[in-house]
Formats: sequence, structure tokens, C-alpha cells
Amino acid sequence: MNLFAHAARLEQENTPFAMAQIIESRGSTPRHQAQMLVMADGRILGTIGGGMIERLVIEEAMAAIAERKPRIFHGRMARNGEHAVGSDCGGAMSVYIDVYGLRTRLVLIGAGHVNRAVAHAAAPLGFDIHVGDCFEGSLNPDHFPAGTHLKQADTISAVIEALAIEPANFVIIATNHQDKEALERLINRPLAYLGLLASKRKVQTFTQALRQQGVSQEQLQRLHAPIGYNIGAETPEEIAISILAELLQVKNGKSGGLMQDDVRLKRDQLVVMRGSGDIATGVALRLHNAGFKVVMLDLDKPTVIRRTVAFAQGMFDGETSVEGVRAKRVESVEQAFEQLDRGIIPLLVDPDCATLTELKPRYLVDAILAKQNLGTHKEMAPITVALGPGFEAGRDCDAVIETNRGHHLGRVIYQCPAQPNT
Repeated sequence: MNLFAHAARLEQENTPFAMAQIIESRGSTPRHQAQMLVMADGRILGTIGGGMIERLVIEEAMAAIAERKPRIFHGRMARNGEHAVGSDCGGAMSVYIDVYGLRTRLVLIGAGHVNRAVAHAAAPLGFDIHVGDCFEGSLNPDHFPAGTHLKQADTISAVIEALAIEPANFVIIATNHQDKEALERLINRPLAYLGLLASKRKVQTFTQALRQQGVSQEQLQRLHAPIGYNIGAETPEEIAISILAELLQVKNGKSGGLMQDDVRLKRDQLVVMRGSGDIATGVALRLHNAGFKVVMLDLDKPTVIRRTVAFAQGMFDGETSVEGVRAKRVESVEQAFEQLDRGIIPLLVDPDCATLTELKPRYLVDAILAKQNLGTHKEMAPITVALGPGFEAGRDCDAVIETNRGHHLGRVIYQCPAQPNT
């Protein structure tokens, strides 16, 4: 089979592969113009000349497929020096390696009106669409875009098995009367996305039953239900748009929301926190879940006691998660905003708050709980809040939160200090 015809077939089947093409050659090289297909397991079709340089290109191609990113390989047929490949021919070549067959696989359980509309809306977005149903009449190819893979079986469980669902798949359940069976089969599987088209009442009934069956809260939190954005959608086509918006948000790792509400343009929702220990983490979680954008500043190696419930652990490990909310260490304000776009709390090494001039937050919260003020003052942000002893509301900050156990724990103080350290 012709190399490009074979590549076209692989692309149509959504089978991952790389195309390696010589883009430059100098001196004595086995080939000056050539292409080669490389499969994810290292099998090849065609050749760029063989030998050590081809072997290295195959390794680079396999790495490119795994990373899902193209790259350029430079090789010199020499024993020593930059890009040397360990041979004596004396030539050099550059090979461009691009990756294909990596379309996101979208699996639709149920072939009703909504999933048909989802298939038509998803096709131009490059999804590899697979649809399964128990009713053969619902799987009429005329109801779906060209290239849709259709599977039929007698039961919804058999349909799921026939679809061969994998962890990287995006899955939507939208059947007539078999949602519960499908959900029970899929809720325990690691999936890139699992969504259920259902009413709020139905979702509550299902999730309560699943809890009684031993399904953990962490597993239930991975379920997107009711699926889609609340945009007042009523027709199958409108519902499909709301669903695809959510799918793209998850696929692209974004936090969602209106473009005009980007925290770079509107800092009204931006909170900078000093400290990332357990108490700071509790505050950050409540703010994050309420819709605020939180950036946490701390030492490079903060002192933390309750490490499993503190975002500070991300300073050591690079990333951590508490109650399903992720926090990630970043090295710049630009990276911090990128993580906020993904719904992730950024952790910056900045105990002296030098980045405040770039961040320009509306709110600053001192949650270090050092039992003394380590430099927080009212000019740091339009609204400043501090936790615990060492601060006086009206002088150091706008408000102090009482942290001493007792009747006044959690009290908001607008004038006078918190209780002294005991």
C-alpha cells in the first residue's frame, strides 16, 4: 500500500502514528529525501535510510506520540560532538516528526435525539465518535455524521462492552430507561470525562443509590451531572451546544466562565493568600468553591503539620489535591494566571509578597498564623483580612478573624485586635 494511503487509513481509524520526514541533509547520508511512518509500538512503514540514525528517529517518534506533540530531530553521523549518533559517515540530517491519529474518542451511550445532536455538533470539532444502543432502529447511519462508529447489543451492559471504552475516552450517558445500568457499569472506571443527561431529581436519586452501594464520594465527584451548561437549552441541538461547551472545557483544561470575566481583566474575584498551611487551605477551599480566584504565596519549604490537608504540600511535590481541588506550584505570575484559567490554585514562592504589584488582587488574606504580623499592611490590597493574633483591625488590616478556640472563634473583628496568643 502507498505510504500516504496507509497514513490516511490510520488517520481515519484514529490509530496513533507519527510521520517522520527528512527536511534537511548535508554530506554523506543514507537518504536525502524520504518519509517513514512510525507506530506507537515502534513498527515502521517506509524508511529514512536505516542504521543508527533511523533507530534514534523511531525512538523520538514513539516519544512524540506519547507526548502528543511534534518535534524536530537533529542527527550527525559522527562519534562525538553535538547531535552525534555514533557512526562515521560524516553527514547530518534533520527530521521533522509530526503525530496523527490522536483525535479524542467520544463515546455516546444511547442513540436518541440528544446524542444524535451531540454527534453532529462534535464532528466538526475533531472528535472520534462512537455510539452504542440496544435498539437497532436508533442506529440508522443516516442519523449520524459520516465516520461515526455504531455498535448494537441486546443489553446496555453488552453495548458498553462492545464499545471497548478506555480511560482516555469522553463518555456521555443519555438513554431512555437504562441510565442507571450504564452509570453503575461506568462510575468506577477511570475516564477522562463521564457525563449523565438527567434531571436534578434523577441525579440525586442515582447518586444516593450509588453511595448505598459503596461508591465513594471521590468517584461521584468525577461524574458530570446534570450534564452541560445552564444556558436555557430546550431543543436537542441547544442541549448539544451546552454539553459540548462543557466537554471542551474539560478537554482543554479550562475553568469555564465568560471571556469578559477573565481575572486578568477583572481583579474583583482575585484573592492573594499569605500562607498555604492547613488553616489557609481551609479558607482557600471555601473561597475557591464560592467562585473566587485564589493565589497562595508561601516559603519555598513551608512548615506544615497536617500535610495531607494542606496545599503547602504542593510546594514540595509540585502539585497536590485537597477535597478534589488541585493546587500546583508555579514559577511566575504568568504561570499563576494560566493555572487559574484551568481552575487550579497556583502556589508561588513569594514570602515577601513581591508579586503583588503584578497580581494586583482586590483581596489579600494573611493566613500564615505565625501569631505575629510578618509584614502585612492595609496598602497591600483594597481589602485586607488577617487570621489570628498579632493583627489589629483598622490599623494593620481591614478585618481580623478570631482563631482562638472558644465562644468567639471565627468572629469578624473590624476594630481592635484579635485575642493575644495563649
